[in-house]
Amino acid sequence: MRDRKAKGIGLAIVGAGRVGLFRGEVAARHPQVEWIGIAEKNPERAKLVAQKVGADFVTADHRELLARSEVNAAIIATDEHLHVDPIFSALERKIPLLIEKPLATDLADSARVAHAIRSAGVDAVVGYTQRFRRRWLAAKEKVQSGALGDVTLVTSRAFMNRLVAIDNYRRTDKPETISPMVISGTHALDIVMWMMEAKTPVECYARSIDKVLGPEWKGIDSTAGMIMFSDGSVYHLAMTWSLPVTWPAAVYSLEVGIVGTTGVLTIDDTHRDIVLAVSAPQSEGYLPDKSRLVDFMGSYPPGDMALGELRGPMRDETESWLNRVSLGVPTPATTVEEAHNRLMLTKALDLSARRRAPVKLPLAPEDEAY
Repeated sequence: MRDRKAKGIGLAIVGAGRVGLFRGEVAARHPQVEWIGIAEKNPERAKLVAQKVGADFVTADHRELLARSEVNAAIIATDEHLHVDPIFSALERKIPLLIEKPLATDLADSARVAHAIRSAGVDAVVGYTQRFRRRWLAAKEKVQSGALGDVTLVTSRAFMNRLVAIDNYRRTDKPETISPMVISGTHALDIVMWMMEAKTPVECYARSIDKVLGPEWKGIDSTAGMIMFSDGSVYHLAMTWSLPVTWPAAVYSLEVGIVGTTGVLTIDDTHRDIVLAVSAPQSEGYLPDKSRLVDFMGSYPPGDMALGELRGPMRDETESWLNRVSLGVPTPATTVEEAHNRLMLTKALDLSARRRAPVKLPLAPEDEAY
């Protein structure tokens, strides 16, 4: 094996919420991370996360952090609608980036960001954490190796309780930019499109429902639809984030079926194999709720805390990216082009549901409105 000289990492973490903390704690244990800086507008949260990760520098201004000479890599972990400005600030330094999904919540912004990253020649990947679950890596290997022949049909069903939806609607003054497909369904869609990366989507058709989240939050409960490909293959999908808070999945419960000309592969990612039932609410998960006494462990996408450390796909993804930065090794992370494609597809599905008509693909930013 060719020897690689590891590069020391000075890491900027922009946004110290749940994900910023998770990734920061993983980074603090990585042997090549020599310096950590945090940008977080909430001073109490910044202080807490800085203490937990042993940060060397803390500021409320991401521009100040990204201008530091110590910084040679950055994680953008702000709220979904606040990614654009810190990404452009980081591009001025041309440092490697791990950006939480999506690139932006607006399709035009996403296209502008993707173009800027390509033009700058920056090594940037997007945090679609589910690619790092071993079952999806194994499924990708089987599809890629031709074990199923030519894939002709894929189905996915994603179920979520409404905690994530309500949290997202509370944090935005533009509910029309928030939807189950754009914020959460994109994870299942990325997995499936990764399996079907050799195919070209040409049309989509969808319907949405708003009977639960619509009246109070002006939101969407569920979306179901199809994506059709140029070779006649079909992806059929259903996504809901309106289930009762007591639904046992902490966040994500997913089932996927992949049908090919010579085989079929079914993947149960519902996490019903480890069920926790308690008499008092637990403190972990997306947003602890006193009514939640049963939990499908492992259904929180980052993973689970065990013996004081995060164990699961977000840890694996973060370590993989740090190795990519330090050693230059390849990773299965979602590329910027793929991430923009996923946003485009979710926006097209939402548009089809609003129009109640098929939408041709790819969807251009100027065509996103009615």
